[in-house]
Amino acid sequence: MQIQKSYQNENRGILYIVPTPIGNLEDITYRALRILTEADVVLAEDTRNTGKLLHHFELKKKMISYHEHNKVSRQAQIITMLQEGQKLALVSDAGMPGISDPGYEMIQAAIQQDIHIVVLPGANAAITALVGSGLPTDTFFFYGFLPRKAKDRELAFDDLAKLDTTFILYESPHRIEQTMQDLAERYGNRQAALVRELTKKYEEYIRGTLPEIVKWLSEHPIKGECCIVVEGREEQQGEIWWTDLTLKEHVEQIMDKEGCSSKAAIKQAAQDRQLPKRDVYSAFHLEE
Repeated sequence: MQIQKSYQNENRGILYIVPTPIGNLEDITYRALRILTEADVVLAEDTRNTGKLLHHFELKKKMISYHEHNKVSRQAQIITMLQEGQKLALVSDAGMPGISDPGYEMIQAAIQQDIHIVVLPGANAAITALVGSGLPTDTFFFYGFLPRKAKDRELAFDDLAKLDTTFILYESPHRIEQTMQDLAERYGNRQAALVRELTKKYEEYIRGTLPEIVKWLSEHPIKGECCIVVEGREEQQGEIWWTDLTLKEHVEQIMDKEGCSSKAAIKQAAQDRQLPKRDVYSAFHLEE
């Protein structure tokens, strides 16, 4: 067990987690600028990008790179600097460090060494997209980027299918069309929002059903990093609706209600009944 009193004994080393703007530089906070000014060193995901940010605000700071490919080798050096009493500011290229960006491992290592972690609030693409999507915000699930390997991707889609809460994904413009097609195939007519270029000049929200967004994308190629916000699975009330249905009828009902493919419906029925997918597949195709 560990108790951290963040603002007592500030003479010791502190690792500040500093969010940076996700597009519009006006989203930097006064406090973030103060911490960047006072920090002994800025730990930057990309020193070139952070250098531009610091130059814009007329800050001259020593920077050390800390990113996905050197986070392990840098860790001991950074811990030593903190133990010596230095104040370090960890930033990513945009948004909150540690959220689909480097930071988690460094924070964990610092906590294990009883080093204070002070997190500043600030810009975050996922929360911004969620609020602007118009979808329920009372409960939600943030996933981040989907895996690239086909098998891992399928497992991720299966897990997301079980959620009855809004969920949020990140995606690159190069994969957005395929990802939206995959979502539409699996989850049918759920409401969703595709959000791109947040806080920038070309900020755009595309709201509608998943198939509607897929159709729109086929006619409007896009650029820029994207957030995808998707409505959760409709929660079934009272008695389980499929109790008296055969496996085939269960699959057909899902296809009808969700507007999805038989492949996606078979997966869902297997999850509903906690049966092997092959058993549901066999039952569905037996009468064809």
